[in-house]
Amino acid sequence: MAVGPLVRRYRIGCNGPVKRLHPAWLVAAVAFVALVGAAGFRATPGVLIHPLHDEFGWSLGTISLAVSINLLLFGLTAPFAAALMERFGIRRVVAYALLLVSAGSGLTVFMKHSWELIALWGVLVGLGTGSMALAFVATVTGRWFVKRRGLVTGVLTAGGAAGQLVFLPLLALLTEAHGWRSAALTVAGAALAVVPLVMWRLRDHPADLNVAPYGSADVVPPPVATGGAARRALGALRTAAGKPAFWLLAGGFAICGATTNGLIGTHFIPAAHDHGMAEPTAASLLALIGLFDIAGTIASGWLTDRMDSRVLLGWYYALRGLSLLVLPMLFAATVRPSMLVFILFYGLDWVATVPPTVALCREHFGASGPVVFGWVFASHQFGAAIAATATGLLRDRLGNYDLAWYIAGGLSIGAAALSLLLFKTRRAAPVAAPAMAATPA
Repeated sequence: MAVGPLVRRYRIGCNGPVKRLHPAWLVAAVAFVALVGAAGFRATPGVLIHPLHDEFGWSLGTISLAVSINLLLFGLTAPFAAALMERFGIRRVVAYALLLVSAGSGLTVFMKHSWELIALWGVLVGLGTGSMALAFVATVTGRWFVKRRGLVTGVLTAGGAAGQLVFLPLLALLTEAHGWRSAALTVAGAALAVVPLVMWRLRDHPADLNVAPYGSADVVPPPVATGGAARRALGALRTAAGKPAFWLLAGGFAICGATTNGLIGTHFIPAAHDHGMAEPTAASLLALIGLFDIAGTIASGWLTDRMDSRVLLGWYYALRGLSLLVLPMLFAATVRPSMLVFILFYGLDWVATVPPTVALCREHFGASGPVVFGWVFASHQFGAAIAATATGLLRDRLGNYDLAWYIAGGLSIGAAALSLLLFKTRRAAPVAAPAMAATPA
C-alpha cells in the first residue's frame, strides 16, 4: 500500500481508506521532546554557578568539576545506551533516564556539601541525560525511518543541541526571582512530566504496532535481544583505535566539545555577569545560539551531501577559532551589535560539525561508522569536561576568563589542522554502507 509524504493509508471497516499520520512521526515527536528536555536539564548548571558560589562559598572550580563529570558521563554513556535499548527497549531506558534526571535535580535542594553536588548533578543527571544522547537518535531513526532518515536525524540532533540553550532564559528568571532551588525543582518536575508521554507514545519498534518503518512496505521483526551489544561497541573501539583517522576525528571533536558545551555552554553566563550583564540577558543570548543552531545544523547536513567533509570541518573549526579570539572584546554590561553578530555566527556553527563528522566515520569505518561515532562523541564530552573544570580554575586564579577564550580560539584553529590532515588518511575507495543506510531517503 502506498506511503504518502507524511501519512499511511489504513482501511477501517467499510468506510474506505482513511489517511492517518504514520506512527513513526509520533515516535519522532516524543523523541524530540525527550531530547530537548534532556538538553535543557544539562543547561541548568550554567545558570546556577554564581548562586551556588554565593550561598555555599564553593569555588567556581569545585562547581565546574560537577559540570565536568556530568559532561563526561553524558559522553561515555552514549556508546552503551544503544546496547541497553537493544536489550531492555527504548521506552524503558528513556523512562528510567528521565527518573534519574528528576532525582538528580530535585535532590539538590537538600544538599549541604560539594560532594553532593558532584553526585547529583555530575553522576545522576550525567547518566540520565547520556542515555538520551546521539545513540538514542540513531536508534530511533534506524528503526522507524527508511525515507527521511537524514532529515529526522538532523532535526533531532539540532533540537537536542538547541534545547540546552532555549531553557536558559526561563531558568535564569526563576533563579533571579525565586532562588536557584526553584529552577532545580522546575527541572525535576519537567523530567517527571515527560515520563507518561514516553510510556504512552515512545514505542520500541514498528513491529510492536504491526506497521512497517516509514518509507518501507515491509514489517520488520523486532531485533532479538542479546547480551553482545556492549561487547561489539568495545570491539569497534579497539579496531578504530588502530587507525590514525580515528584519533584525528576524536581529537578534533574533543576540541569541539571543549569550545561549545565545556566553555560557552558552561561559562558564557558567568563571564557576561563578570562584565555587568544581567544573567537573564546572558541566558537569552545563549538561547539565541540555540535557535540559530537549528538552521546551521540542517544547512551543514545539506552541505555535507555536496562537499568534502574534511574541507567543511576545516572551515567550521577555523572560523570558530577566530570568533573566540575576538570574544573578550565583545563583552559589556549591555548587548552591543557586535555581540549579536557573534551570537548569530556561533549559533550557526554550534553543532554544524556533527553531519560531516558522522559522514567521515562512515567513510573510514564502513558499517561500524555509527558505533565509532559514538566513541568520537565520547571524546567530544571528554573535551567538554576538561574545559569546564579548567576554565573554572582559570577564573578562580586570574579573576577573569580572557585567557580561556584565547586558548579555546587557538585550539579550534588546531582542530581545523587536524581535519585537513584527514586527507592523508583518505580511503582509496569508499566503503559500502550498510543495506538499510543505502535505501534512498
